[in-house]
Amino acid sequence: MESPWNPTCPRHVLPATPRVSLLRCILLASCISVMPPDADEWAVVERQGPHLRASGRPFVVHGFNTYWLMYFAADPATRPTVTAALAEAADAGLNVCRTWAFNDGRHRALQLKPFSYDEEVFQALDFVISEARKHKMRLILSLCNNWKDYGGKAQYVRWGKEAGLDLTSEDDFFSDPTIKGYYKAFVKAVLTRTNTITNKAYKDDPTILAWELINEPRCHSDPSGDTLQAWIEEMASYVKSIDPVHLLEIGVEGFYGPSTPELLQVNPDAYSGTVGTDFIRNHRALGIDLASVHIYSDTWLPHSVEDNHLQFVNTWMQQHIDDAANLLGMPILIGEFGVSLKDGRFSHEFREGFMETVYRIFSCSWKSGVIGGGCLVWQLFPESAEHMDDGYAVIFTKSPSTLNVLANHSRTLEC
Repeated sequence: MESPWNPTCPRHVLPATPRVSLLRCILLASCISVMPPDADEWAVVERQGPHLRASGRPFVVHGFNTYWLMYFAADPATRPTVTAALAEAADAGLNVCRTWAFNDGRHRALQLKPFSYDEEVFQALDFVISEARKHKMRLILSLCNNWKDYGGKAQYVRWGKEAGLDLTSEDDFFSDPTIKGYYKAFVKAVLTRTNTITNKAYKDDPTILAWELINEPRCHSDPSGDTLQAWIEEMASYVKSIDPVHLLEIGVEGFYGPSTPELLQVNPDAYSGTVGTDFIRNHRALGIDLASVHIYSDTWLPHSVEDNHLQFVNTWMQQHIDDAANLLGMPILIGEFGVSLKDGRFSHEFREGFMETVYRIFSCSWKSGVIGGGCLVWQLFPESAEHMDDGYAVIFTKSPSTLNVLANHSRTLEC
């Protein structure tokens, strides 16, 4: 999802008070343990074929997105909100958070310019990782953005132009050798970073579940998919050369491409098959461990009735689950899914039904042994961050029924 850029957020935000009693009552009514596992059980999550395991036991992603954690952690006034977000999610039984490990050339930028990084912002990312560990929360850290929010590939191309490169498109991010060098330098800086709080290198920290190459990559200038495929293969190899231990995913939305013409009809529209991504081909790149998929029928099918949305979710998920299990042999990661309440087209009740549909389809496949992985809702906010709501935010204090949906899915996975 293209995250909204909001550089004017209030600086004096009071931390949300975690509704521990409500959350724990719901979880204790199920069979979810709210006690963290023993310290010696905190091991790197590994892939075994189409399943995930940690400490010899199955690991299922029951997660959420909160993209702004590093950004908030960089300001002492908003840093408590990071702790609140992780605490509320942990109390609801969630175990993975996907968040941005990048901010390119913007307010509170991590990457000030190529090869130059802000130490204070890096220490903010250190804090995010340390707090996640305290709350037994794994992290999926995304390393770049296809969209302009928080810099992304457009900022890389802008830097290239400022350096005198002859660049004509944002898609030059995927092909220009100098720009690729900028990206690799940033990746190396992040992966080899030693956390100033835990004294552990990121590449050695089991708190990190996976790296993500780029959020929702698209390369419109080459609908054949060759350009993006070459970039994925090169960058997957590079990441694994530095960190062969952690899992790696691409961050694609899951659109089928030219390599599987018989599956183009599964896409939400004809346009989706021309944006340069190719679900099957992309995930056959060496080094990729998780098959990433997003679900946004509210924007992909803007004029459809509610029943059509749920029907699409069923078809979209089932096809990707089957392909991830049978053709790719890897777990599936529904990295983003959600419904916006912003324009009034959808109700809270429909959003919860949408979430339940996603969880039910995944749970059915997982319980039958077909595939592992999991789902991450877009997105979860504590009450003190509701000013950042893009329409998709789930705020526990205002959505106790949605909390029930999340807790019920926890029970389904753990019982």
